[in-house]
Amino acid sequence: MLTAAISGDVFASPPVDAILAGIRAVTGPMGCLLIVKNYTGDRLNFGLAAEQAKSEGYMVETVIVGDDCALPPPRGIAGRRGLAGTIFVHKVAGAAAAAGLTLSAVAAEAKRASEMVGTMGVALSVCTLPGQVTSDRLGPGKMELGLGIHGEPGAAVADVQPVDTVVSHVLKQILSPETNYVPIIRGDRVVVMINGLGGTPIMELMIACRSAVAKLQLEHGLAVDRVYTGSFMTSLDMAGFSISVMKADQSFLQRLDAATKAPAWPVGADGKHISPKVPIPLPSSCLKESNELPIRPPKLSQHGLVLEAAIEAAANAVINIRDSLNEWDAKAGDGDCGSTMFKGATSILEDLKTHYPLNNAAETVNEIGNSIRRVMGGTSGIIYNILCKAAYARLKARPESAVTAKQWAEALKAAISAVSKYGGAGEGYRTMLDALIPACTVLKERLGAGDDPVTAFVLSSEAALAGAEATKQMQAQAGRASYVSVENLLSVPDPGAMAAASWYRAAALIVKDRLHVP
Repeated sequence: MLTAAISGDVFASPPVDAILAGIRAVTGPMGCLLIVKNYTGDRLNFGLAAEQAKSEGYMVETVIVGDDCALPPPRGIAGRRGLAGTIFVHKVAGAAAAAGLTLSAVAAEAKRASEMVGTMGVALSVCTLPGQVTSDRLGPGKMELGLGIHGEPGAAVADVQPVDTVVSHVLKQILSPETNYVPIIRGDRVVVMINGLGGTPIMELMIACRSAVAKLQLEHGLAVDRVYTGSFMTSLDMAGFSISVMKADQSFLQRLDAATKAPAWPVGADGKHISPKVPIPLPSSCLKESNELPIRPPKLSQHGLVLEAAIEAAANAVINIRDSLNEWDAKAGDGDCGSTMFKGATSILEDLKTHYPLNNAAETVNEIGNSIRRVMGGTSGIIYNILCKAAYARLKARPESAVTAKQWAEALKAAISAVSKYGGAGEGYRTMLDALIPACTVLKERLGAGDDPVTAFVLSSEAALAGAEATKQMQAQAGRASYVSVENLLSVPDPGAMAAASWYRAAALIVKDRLHVP
């Protein structure tokens, strides 16, 4: 199966540096295949790591898996989520690699496997994030249908039904000819996986398995060649299960049956479950980077003092609304936006004291991105890193010691364009851009009209807040919230937009205060 797995924080994609460490540690002359579940943060982080690895001379291919069958197409730019069917792709690709195929051939088999599998999940409880109160969105006697693996709400809530009824509904969704998510028709051969979500006893999984096999054979006319039952892709302590069905031919069956030492695969090599331990060396480039951090200037210029105050105020504003961000995110996503942003803000405050070159605005913005990259996983981390890198590139192009207001506005515009380019979102998509785009528009307009720069900054921060508040009435078109029903999102602002508006507003007000503008 896999040679390496890269872990991020709870329900967050791993940061680029961690992915790069994994690639460097295990990639040989044959190359490396990255198998990535279809979530925005994962695609961005793994994509950036893949590009960096290629620039270092590694051969890297990527396969994106989106096997979710719970929601009808289209789903904005996000597409189908990656669920437990990805495990089948892991096994097929791993066996193909072990058989000596080339990187392109392994990637082709993995991609073909990803196109043949469909999955849908059912939950009887909401998972508990470490250190947080469990959400009460799912009342007694209720279950969620069509959920992901990050604790986000399902596509629908229904009364708890007998297992046969639930399994029948799930299989009809997966095999629906209307959505045509999987090319499976009556008479085909299939393999099926009953996957526990973390809090479901194996006995209950076996009951669901019995029902699924019978219905696949009798109701759908399919030949079930293999059955896999267990907890392969969980969601912490969530009670529930998912069903994955994959069209099988002889080549897929050979890959699935190939011996493996993966300890959780139902059939291990020689009937034994062995957990290999592979030493992962720390790349020398990481050690080098940590020893070459810039140093905070012994004396700050006026611009440096104002920049320091703005950064500190912005970070503290994010820290102060951590719980609110988590609460909003629990209704629209996976409930960790505040915790993730808190990590980034705390890292920024720590690094601000020691090594931000505050007299150089461009380099300081670049270091903010580095602070975020080191600690923030998931979509937020990579988006903010891109934001900072794009702004840095624009500011660096103008070597003046003091950055003008118009140059800051140009940098903000460049940063927004980069986030939109790589993330695919725009204004009205219910993302952080719904705060930053109005802010940038007003800032450029007021500066163009000859307003005092600080006044223009404050007015643009008001536009950012208004834009964030307006997300309460938007249907999400990007990120995990795009899978959530409109009813769940009503009157709940997008947490990413609120976070952006908060730090932007705090920075504007402290600049006004420090420069004593009435």
